[in-house]
Amino acid sequence: QVQLVESGGGLVQAGGSLRLSCAASGITFSINAMGWYRQAPGKHRDLVARITTGGSTNYADSVEGRFTISRDNAKKTVYLQMNSQKPEDTGVYYCNAERSIVNYWGQGTQVTVSS
Repeated sequence: QVQLVESGGGLVQAGGSLRLSCAASGITFSINAMGWYRQAPGKHRDLVARITTGGSTNYADSVEGRFTISRDNAKKTVYLQMNSQKPEDTGVYYCNAERSIVNYWGQGTQVTVSS
């Protein structure tokens, strides 16, 4: 059974930092691209950051230079370091594991940035 378990969300003031973690089980972690998505209230779920099996990364324009995605294949964990946070970063953050047409999702973790 595939499980992606996010942690690290919470309430932070603007300008602050949070680090999200996503621990995977039930998949061959190293062969999956991993990503973080965000869904703000009333909006679509959008890609925030993605890291390939080879370690290449891409980011949404809105977080470029502030967020860093990384992965530890030995721990089967993907991270999202969020710095210089803004109120518009608020939302539920979902971890995603992707291989070809197969996608798995975590249950999400709430991040709230107060102004």
